[in-house]
Amino acid sequence: MKLKTILIVAPLVVTVVLIQSYFWVPSYETQTVGNPSRVEKFIDSSIGDAKILNPIIQADSASSDITTLVFEGLLDLDENLNLRGRLATEWQVTEKAYLAVISGARFIDGTPVTAVTLEQRLRRAIASGLIPGLKDQVMGLRRVAAEERSEDISLPGKDDKAQTVKLHLRIPERIEISLRGVDQDLFEKLIPVIGAQYADSAPYDRWVEVEPNERREAVRSQFPQWVPVFEHNPIIEFKLRKGVKFHDGQEFDAGDVKFTYDAIMNPKNLSPRTSDFEPVKKIEILDPYTVRVVYKRLFSPAINAWMMGIIPEHLLNDVELKKEMERRNISPELRKTFGMRESEFSRHPVGVGPYRFVEWQSDEMIHLRRNEDYWEGAPQYKDYFYRIIPDKLTQEVEFRSGAVDRYSARPHQIARYKKDKRYQNFTSLGFGYTYIGYNNRLPLFKDPLLRKALGMAIDVREIIKYILYDEAERVTGPYPKNTQWYDQSIQPLAYDPEGAIRLLNELGWKKNADGWMEKDGKLLEFNLLTNNGNPIRKAVVTIAQNAWKKIGVKCNTQLFEWAVFLQDFINPGKFDAVVLGWSLSQDPDLFQLWHSSEAGPQKLNFVGYNSAEADELIVRIRKEYDIDKQRELTHRLHRQIANDQPYTFLFAPRATEVLDKKIVMMKKDGSYTKITPSRSGSIYYSFNKWKKLEHVPEFK
Repeated sequence: MKLKTILIVAPLVVTVVLIQSYFWVPSYETQTVGNPSRVEKFIDSSIGDAKILNPIIQADSASSDITTLVFEGLLDLDENLNLRGRLATEWQVTEKAYLAVISGARFIDGTPVTAVTLEQRLRRAIASGLIPGLKDQVMGLRRVAAEERSEDISLPGKDDKAQTVKLHLRIPERIEISLRGVDQDLFEKLIPVIGAQYADSAPYDRWVEVEPNERREAVRSQFPQWVPVFEHNPIIEFKLRKGVKFHDGQEFDAGDVKFTYDAIMNPKNLSPRTSDFEPVKKIEILDPYTVRVVYKRLFSPAINAWMMGIIPEHLLNDVELKKEMERRNISPELRKTFGMRESEFSRHPVGVGPYRFVEWQSDEMIHLRRNEDYWEGAPQYKDYFYRIIPDKLTQEVEFRSGAVDRYSARPHQIARYKKDKRYQNFTSLGFGYTYIGYNNRLPLFKDPLLRKALGMAIDVREIIKYILYDEAERVTGPYPKNTQWYDQSIQPLAYDPEGAIRLLNELGWKKNADGWMEKDGKLLEFNLLTNNGNPIRKAVVTIAQNAWKKIGVKCNTQLFEWAVFLQDFINPGKFDAVVLGWSLSQDPDLFQLWHSSEAGPQKLNFVGYNSAEADELIVRIRKEYDIDKQRELTHRLHRQIANDQPYTFLFAPRATEVLDKKIVMMKKDGSYTKITPSRSGSIYYSFNKWKKLEHVPEFK
């Protein structure tokens, strides 16, 4: 009898509890019931945990998500993708250029070159307008005395063991030319004064001595680099913001800027950003709030490099690291290589940004709290939580229950979320694109017309419509489509299978009895590879294979695990064609991706693209400091690469962020507006102004 009662009552109790829970468990719409502080928290999510919370060392996106809130750089980009000051209030770019006085050289009229006559002739030519455009640019000329210096360099010796070689450099007298801006064509403009062959008579054998002498020939090619006849020294002078404090109360100043640079260049720290700062010749602290950065050569990406977060000298200098090693009882052996990667700072960061670090529970969450003393005003949200949720389905469930405030919708979900009135959504074009890359080194792919024919056979619109649910846009070249460097006037390849066949016929390829393109007894056949785990790339491979089959091109496809794909095929350049993608930045410098010198093993120009015209444009772009001139050059590079078709450029995916509709952007007067994306499409430019209301706002 007792058992029978239990069997009858138990289901009734469970039913009552379930019915009651419907009313007292908060839903998405009632998530603040019984928890009013929920509106003061922004809860984000990520599929992966951060690795290291130090901006000079980190290399993963999850770490960057956190450090951009904890740290701040001297500069960043405004909503229109133009540079704006952050820890720097002002910055000025000038140049000091140096022209070596070559004893024994002669001017065009046969007069011997001396420091005095060279300076006099330059002054007269600039003042008279013989050299157009320089009169307003040149701030001054002066003679610089000759000097001598010694330095050690390391060269590979026998058995690959490094050998130290001593250099004795005799720097000749030079003419210093101070410019209001940077002019990469300065020395070409001086040809009417010095002649086109001026540098040919440079006596490098007198200027450079090498010890031991037997290594002289091994380094002879570097003599012009060590004692240049023409030298550009761009200069960026930063005026720093006063009164900014690190989260521990220590004031930020010029010493922290120089320390950040020194830390990046310290081999112990293994910073992935050394290439951005290697062109720096020296950093001078003029006063606590003025820093002058002098560069040893033209390198315009140097400006954007200063968007990286500045780290605190007082917490990470040698004295403090030594104290930490003592406190942690680090062994003498490990102390030899102990650097910032091993420091506790990387898990307990201290910056000057809008949020302070509170807690990090590995593989669970990172907690930040707003910086009440932030120089631009405290953010609206009191707390920021970064939850680690590896599964996308779980992320969506958490978002729809109100436990997470943001969700990155997948392509097939976007239409549904756009119709759901409970949420607000923002669709933006990313800084990346997907492409089919051809190994340009192979005889089969050397002709750009063949690569063009392969591109014409693929209906990219079909890929965008059926694979990406129309959440992508076609691209035609190497730059992100939402930057000024992309030439919007260039039209994508038309889908034209018949035209592709005609092109192949013109190149000597004819269909055989089996319907395959053949030339000189060989089929037009190759392998198309991509990595496993990316369903979109896998679909692109299948569509491309079918498209090429229709025009008589035989394509075999293979998928590999990512590590194998890179190690065995991409890095050594052992492939025919690949489906891959790039995620880029707003910087116009594409040297590593497209310059012919970067086409070797383990490099990023793994398709082996080689174009003298493109090389010249790429070098000019990274030496050009004028934005308008850069834009003109990048458009020319875009057109050159689009014509050569080393890739079949496919599409740039759109991303849709879905937010709680109660999140708004606050104004200074206390009113609020809808969140507005920046020019890049990012909604996080104004994140510090976001606030979650207790009710759904009504906007006209």
